[in-house]
Amino acid sequence: MVEAFVTEQGGHLAPVTFDCGGRKLQPLSICPWCNEKPEVRLPPMLRVLRGDFFCMPFGGNTAPFHGEIHPPHGETANRKWTCVNLTRLEGRVTLKLRMKTRCRPASVERRFTLVDGHSAVYLRTAVGGGRGPMCFGHHAMLKFPERPGSGIVTTSPFKYGLVAPRPVERPEDRGYSILKPGARFTRLDGVPMITGETADLSRYPARRGFEDIVILVSGPRRPFAWTAVTFPDQRYVWFGLKNPSVLRQTVIWMSNGGRHYPPWNGRHVNVLGWEEVTAYFHYGLAESAAPNPLRLRGEATTVELDPARPLVVNYVMGVAGIPRRFDVVADIEPADKPGRVVITSKNGSRVVAPLDWTFLTDDDVKG
Repeated sequence: MVEAFVTEQGGHLAPVTFDCGGRKLQPLSICPWCNEKPEVRLPPMLRVLRGDFFCMPFGGNTAPFHGEIHPPHGETANRKWTCVNLTRLEGRVTLKLRMKTRCRPASVERRFTLVDGHSAVYLRTAVGGGRGPMCFGHHAMLKFPERPGSGIVTTSPFKYGLVAPRPVERPEDRGYSILKPGARFTRLDGVPMITGETADLSRYPARRGFEDIVILVSGPRRPFAWTAVTFPDQRYVWFGLKNPSVLRQTVIWMSNGGRHYPPWNGRHVNVLGWEEVTAYFHYGLAESAAPNPLRLRGEATTVELDPARPLVVNYVMGVAGIPRRFDVVADIEPADKPGRVVITSKNGSRVVAPLDWTFLTDDDVKG
């Protein structure tokens, strides 16, 4: 059983409660200031910041693009959504929301689906009527237990990773970052820092007092790409699944108390953003559409919206309980029987979870 809430403002998904063998788990984060009167004027996205939300265009969007001025992470993350309906049919509950964007006129429809017996949330976004280049993505955020290294981070194979080319935060702005700008890496446990040492991004929380962002370029085509966090003490894993031909990169945002200006004030800690995107880091549409370093390496950082063919973006997040002998997720793959995935640990332990992974490649907007 899964219980999920979605905000009218920005369509943010949280809290989400997963029933894992009788245990109630809420892995998604909610910002600590959500019930406060803000000290400064904030975009709606930051006022409600929580869980997962859909960004179009993805990123800060501080630079206009051909006269378009988009808010941070786009209208889809900030404006109010219209509820179309809530349907219950054949063991499925689906909430359907809709928005007409203004900066780049388009019709955006979002569907949040829960399936009986599946400890997962199925998310579908369909964009119709738009035209021109666009970056986009999901912005899932997990809240980790306080103990350093309480979660173990793993992903499906990726081509390479890059640290953001500019520091995410600067001391003169009351913020701090520690990863080496622009550094390239091929392993999560060996990412260069400005100190000359290397950071292990596979263990989190870590590096308290810093905010950092890296991007992973998805690997060769598989049935799906995955990200996962194993919580050994709590004996469960959180996972996210995507179609890597639609969502080409993964942005990892490590938010651990490195911002000392409102509303953050050093208290947004132990949060890891798993942001499945087609974009150039967190910068926005202008930078993603420009000849940036990823595009120069042959990687797509935008898609061309076509009014004749809707853009369909599917994403699944879920949890699964694990036995004590399960150490860390090594792979997630389709099971022999339809409607299931197998989650395998490095030490060979296996967990089978009910999940319709074929949803990820279904681009029927009527489905």
